Amino acid sequence: MTNNTANNSAHTTANTSSAAVAPVEPTIASAFADRKALIGFLTAGDPNLATTRDIVLGMAESGCDLIELGIPFSDPVAEGPVIQEASLRALANGITMDQIFDMVAEVREKSNVPLVFMGYMNPLLRYGMEKFFARCAELGIAGIILADISHEESHEVRDVADKYGVAFISMLAPTSTKRVSLIAPGSKGFIYLVSSLGVTGVRSEIKTNAAKIVEQVREYTDTPVAIGFGISTPEQAHDMAEVADGAIIGSAIMEIVAEHGENAVEPVKQYIAELRAGLDQ
Repeated sequence: MTNNTANNSAHTTANTSSAAVAPVEPTIASAFADRKALIGFLTAGDPNLATTRDIVLGMAESGCDLIELGIPFSDPVAEGPVIQEASLRALANGITMDQIFDMVAEVREKSNVPLVFMGYMNPLLRYGMEKFFARCAELGIAGIILADISHEESHEVRDVADKYGVAFISMLAPTSTKRVSLIAPGSKGFIYLVSSLGVTGVRSEIKTNAAKIVEQVREYTDTPVAIGFGISTPEQAHDMAEVADGAIIGSAIMEIVAEHGENAVEPVKQYIAELRAGLDQ
């Protein structure tokens, strides 16, 4: 695709005033509008929320089009060791949902990068779904991904999310070819296509025929498709974005955070810039 290293101004404002709010409403569609979307994942609160905030801003500056914020949870069944350990570190810090929302408000003072939450049902139920999605709408959280709820059981969450204009983002497994016709037609935001069976984590090789599943999805919807689970190198990101609309990177980013802690901002920015260059080749 055409090399486009620039226009982060579409996602990041120059206004750094603590009283200012980004003037443009962040949308998922904007992440896919001009180029293949680079989507990064961070566990909120690891190593602390101030660092999470700074990494989010750095990722937006370096070429991320959309950022997933993982809600820490004690039993993240879809996650491999890297993100499991990040969740445990965040929970050990006493991170709460209200504190995460406050951190998002700080991000919104400086950036309108599209943000979505990724998490599990228990924290939403504990916080209260109406309250949760009302705050998402207030702060420009554009979507929610829930890894432990099936399509058939998701209507209760979808109804509340729809009420507040928050996209319920559907997930498709590599074995879900027979369910594409069920899941794709009503999809919103983007479809999260899982690249490999198992849990999240860096993989040296991705063998799933993602192109075939994307082709099936295209028969039912124009909703963008982004591929995640296991992507870590610029080459893998490029290959996945070639057959889909974007690539999602999580564990590889959280490995950098685990290694560098509060000093992770610059290493993550450099890594995101390398991934961006790979997608734009």
